[in-house]
Amino acid sequence: MVTGGTRGIGAAIAEWFRRAGDTVYAPGRAECDVTDEAAVHAYFAKLGLVDVLVNNAGVSSSAPLAKTTVHDWHDQFEVNATGAFLCTREVLPGMRQRDHGRVVTVASTAGHAGFRYTAGYTASKHAAVGLTRAVAAEVAGSGVTANAVCPAFVRTDMTAESVARIRARTGRNETEAEAALAAAAPLGRLLEPREVAYAVAFLAARETAAINGQTLVLDGGGIQR
Repeated sequence: MVTGGTRGIGAAIAEWFRRAGDTVYAPGRAECDVTDEAAVHAYFAKLGLVDVLVNNAGVSSSAPLAKTTVHDWHDQFEVNATGAFLCTREVLPGMRQRDHGRVVTVASTAGHAGFRYTAGYTASKHAAVGLTRAVAAEVAGSGVTANAVCPAFVRTDMTAESVARIRARTGRNETEAEAALAAAAPLGRLLEPREVAYAVAFLAARETAAINGQTLVLDGGGIQR
């Protein structure tokens, strides 16, 4: 089960698992609004048992703290943190019952460090990482694991929106604006969605049962945890 699975990172993750022969459910917001408790419960009730949950659905906005609205703050927390909580809560009992399951949350380098003009996003991704660690502590030793992937900027529609904001604010062209984002990490380029998909698949594998409560950072070495 991959939330936010219709485009970008989510679509790449879903395709990776499909190519491996897995049955994949990858709803968009119209099919499963992860911020709606009743909708999440109804969707997962139709699925039955889930072996792997990928909490990928996410949103972002950018503004100085003084110009960040309560609506933007709440929206990012509801999708990035509460959505992961609601979906994880649905699958965990079945995973515990079978002593097997993987919960992988797509967080961000913003789940480890603070970045300018992203108060809501950074705080919500820190919350997602905290949720991952709390779940990992709860399921430790059960055969269920919870981990997070924390990529730097990835070539997605969401990043394209960030590039557009930089262009509008600074007058830079697209190449220059993209380079400014890429420079935030030692990798020096935007990640491709398939790179994040590979990291998720790695943490979802049976062979990684000993990895629990960890964050896999994809940024070329800038954040070392």
